[in-house]
Amino acid sequence: MTTVDQAHALMAPAEHGRLDLVAAWLVSFASPNTRRAYGRDVAGWLSWCATSGMEPLRARREHVDAWLRVQELAGAAASSRARRLAAVASWYGWLVEEGYAERNPAARVTRPTVDQDDSRTVGLTREQAQALLACADVDPRPTGARTRALVRLLLANALRVGELIALDIEDLGVARGHRTVKVHGKGGRVHVMPLALSTADAIDRYLRTRRDLDSLPAVVPGERARTPLFATASGGRLDQGAIWRLLRRLATDAGAELADVAGRLSPHSLRHTAITAALDAGVSLRDVQDYARHADPRTTRRYDRARHSLDRHATYAVSAYLAEEAEA
Repeated sequence: MTTVDQAHALMAPAEHGRLDLVAAWLVSFASPNTRRAYGRDVAGWLSWCATSGMEPLRARREHVDAWLRVQELAGAAASSRARRLAAVASWYGWLVEEGYAERNPAARVTRPTVDQDDSRTVGLTREQAQALLACADVDPRPTGARTRALVRLLLANALRVGELIALDIEDLGVARGHRTVKVHGKGGRVHVMPLALSTADAIDRYLRTRRDLDSLPAVVPGERARTPLFATASGGRLDQGAIWRLLRRLATDAGAELADVAGRLSPHSLRHTAITAALDAGVSLRDVQDYARHADPRTTRRYDRARHSLDRHATYAVSAYLAEEAEA
């Protein structure tokens, strides 16, 4: 599918008049996940413009302010509004540079204030994560093997849902005695991550159930083979919606332990849970930052639930350190 085709798939027919400009802008981003996310955010803006009878290239700052206000009244989180505004501002910046627009109406719009310690993502406790894994392990459906592998990989490796669905069987490998998976992350970066034995075993068991692997087409010389790791019954790539539905169904099946989060669970909940669990397990902040593939350590610190504990406050360590120096 070409970038233009992807843009058409993201937007409603009413916005097709600007699709070529969106597609041309998206080409500059190497990561498919980035293109998908930015395209979706700009699609929201163009949809609002179409509903409001606004020509996007004639939009002014007050129109962007109104769009953000509508989102706020609808309950959109500040982080979501800030991300969408950043995408729209980036698109208009490109339009101005390329001579398609005279001004960037989003350039001076006040960015929503995002509380770095606040997250609306539902995270699971250790006991809830264990209950979800147990439910996935005994899933009796025909897709049960896929479910076990998928949930274990999300929880053990803290993958983003876009990274998960982009995985190919060819991304599996071995390095220095470790079973590995090659993850294509933000900014086109590639991360080689080890697989826990239980995760690797679940993936192996799942692949043995894949009937579509028996009839794969021959690979054209010089081209990279692309066989989705997590696939539908026909061998197509699993989509994000299917994973959302799967996790909420599992949470419902798990019963009382996950009843309070079943309707709000998302793929990112499992990433959130994994990062928090790593910190709770005593993994250093630096190593968790690498594990989560965060560019900024401050992002990782948001997941540290114990960082506000008075028991580990630095004042005690400093006082003990100074006392030892004085005695010496």
